[in-house]
Amino acid sequence: MDDEDAEYMQGSDDEDYGFDYSDGEGADDAVGVDVENMYYTAKSKKEESPEQALKEFAAIVEQDEPMSDWGFKALKQSTKLLFLVLHRPNDALKAYTRLLVYTKSTVTRNYAEKTINGILDYVGGGKGGPVEVTVLEKFYQATKDALREARNERLSAKTNLKLAKLWLDRGEYTRLSKLIRELYTVTEASASSDDQSQKGTQLLEIYALEIQMHNETKNYKKLKEIYNASTSIRSAIPHPRIMGIIKECGGKMWMGERQWNRASEDFFESFRNYDEAGLPQRIQVLKYLVLANMLTGSEVNPFDSQETKPYKADPQIKAMTDLVDAYQRREVHTAEKIIRDNRSTIMDDGFIRSHIGDLLRSLRTQYLIDLIKPYTRLELSFLAKQLNVDANEVEELLIDLILEGKIDGKIDQVNMRLELDKQQSLERRRYTALDRWTGALGRVHGAIVGKSSSSNGRDGPET
Repeated sequence: MDDEDAEYMQGSDDEDYGFDYSDGEGADDAVGVDVENMYYTAKSKKEESPEQALKEFAAIVEQDEPMSDWGFKALKQSTKLLFLVLHRPNDALKAYTRLLVYTKSTVTRNYAEKTINGILDYVGGGKGGPVEVTVLEKFYQATKDALREARNERLSAKTNLKLAKLWLDRGEYTRLSKLIRELYTVTEASASSDDQSQKGTQLLEIYALEIQMHNETKNYKKLKEIYNASTSIRSAIPHPRIMGIIKECGGKMWMGERQWNRASEDFFESFRNYDEAGLPQRIQVLKYLVLANMLTGSEVNPFDSQETKPYKADPQIKAMTDLVDAYQRREVHTAEKIIRDNRSTIMDDGFIRSHIGDLLRSLRTQYLIDLIKPYTRLELSFLAKQLNVDANEVEELLIDLILEGKIDGKIDQVNMRLELDKQQSLERRRYTALDRWTGALGRVHGAIVGKSSSSNGRDGPET
C-alpha cells in the first residue's frame, strides 16, 4: 500500500455513512477482491507500461456499478497518468470530471478534498509541462460546479483562492482581477455570519493576493489602499504566511516612499511571520530588513535581536552581515567590494539592486563628512579620488550636504573646489549659544517678575 492508499484508509474513518451489512454478501466480497486485485495490477504497470495501466484502470471504472471507492481510485490514477506522464490534459480533464461525481457520496469528504487539492496542485504547478490557460480554467470550473452541487462552501472558497494564486504566479492579472472581485462578493455576502473571524481571515487572504498583484504591476496607489485596509481588520486568525506577504509588500511600499523606519518595521514583522511558518521567504525578507535598517542610519545591528541572530552565519545572509559591518564603520570601499563580490546574494535581487544606490549614497555622504572635517579648502578631484567616483557625483553630494545644512561652505565651480566656512560656522554656533542663554535669562526674569506680581495682589504691582 503506497501513501495515496494509506491516506484513503485514514480518511475513510472521518465520516460514518451508516452502511448496513447483512449476511450472504460472499459474492459481493469476491467481486470486491477481484476489483482490488485489478487495481493493484494496473498500478504496478504505471511506470513501465502507462498506456496498458490506463486501459486497466478504465476497465475498473466501466464495471464499477454501483460506484465504489475502487472506481474513484482508478479515476484518480488515470487523471494523474494522463496529465503528468502521457501529457494529455484534455483526456485528464475527462477523467477528473468523472472522478468528481464520486466525491458526492462514494468517498469520505476529507479524502475527496485531499484528492481534489492534490490534483489541482499538480495541474497548476507546471509538473506536466506547459498547459493552455483554457484547460486550467476548465479544471477549476469543473471543480467549482461539483462543489456548488455538493454545497461545500469551505472547499469552494479554498479552490477559488488556489486559482487566484495560480493566476498571480502566471501573471494573468486580468483573470486575477475578475476572480478577486468574485471573492470579495462571496465574502461580503457572508457578512451576516456569526463567525466574523472566518470572514476576516478570508479577507486577509484576498488582500494578500491583491496586494501582490499591485506590487507586481507597480500600482502603488492601489497597493497602499489595500495595505491600509488590511491593517484595519481586527477579527481574524490568519496563517503567518498571509501576514508575511502583506508586511513584505508593505515594507516595499514604504521603501518606495523612502520611509526607511516604517519599511524596517514591516520587514521585521514579515520576517517574523515567515520564520514562524518555516518558509524560505524569510531569508530574502531578512536581507530587505538589513537594507532598510542601514538606510535608517541606525547604529543598532539588526542581527542583535533573538529572532534574527540564528541567521547571521547563513551563507545567503553572510554578505549582508559583512555589509552592515562595513556600513557602521563607514568603510565605503569595503562596502563596494562586498557588493561586487556577492552579486548572486545581493545584486541579483531586483528589489535590493534598486536601493543599493541609496545605500551607497548614504555611505558616501557619511564618508565625505568625516573626510572634510579637518580642512577649509579641498579640490573636488581629490574628493572624487578618495571616493572612487567622478567629480560630478562628488559635486552633487556636496550640494545636498550644503542645502541640508550638514556642512557650511560653498563650491567654487570655476576652480572646482569646496571652500568650507569654518569661521562662519563658529560664529553661528556662538550666536546660537548666546540666543539660548538670553532666552533662558528671560525666562528666569519672567519667573521672578511673576512671583513678585502674585505677592503684591491680583492687580499686579502698584505704579
